[in-house]
Amino acid sequence: MRRELVERELTEVGPKRTGSARGKRRTVTVNLAESPLTWLHARGHLDDRQFDAGERLRADYERAQLAPSITMNWDPVRVDGGGGDGLTPSERQIAAKARFDGAMAEAGSGLKDILWRVACACEGLPEAEKGLGWPARSGKLVLKLALDRVADFYRIR
Repeated sequence: MRRELVERELTEVGPKRTGSARGKRRTVTVNLAESPLTWLHARGHLDDRQFDAGERLRADYERAQLAPSITMNWDPVRVDGGGGDGLTPSERQIAAKARFDGAMAEAGSGLKDILWRVACACEGLPEAEKGLGWPARSGKLVLKLALDRVADFYRIR
């Protein structure tokens, strides 16, 4: 897999796409070649609104810790609870799960399968289409419709 590593500022809603990370801000190294959504967006197949909706959905998926765990997590636990939103880490996780569930419900039963595969599981469109038993090149249109609905849910303009 090709690697395009960049430093991004880490914000409340995930890494910023533009701007530089300077000073004492927290940063994260992001591989731009890693996400199928990034690939589609970079080639003009997704507009900014659709891309941002997919990234928000994936951020909520990861914050809610819905991905299966392969091994024990040995990361140190933060005692102060992190952000200044007044929520405990557990409450933030529950809120992310509620947002994720709401966004997937907004996408609808016919669209959320490809949405989850591409945005959350980071499957490429050809693999997702094959896994769903769909004809080749049919997934992009369905994915765009799902992302538009998710953008409406997150109120992304």
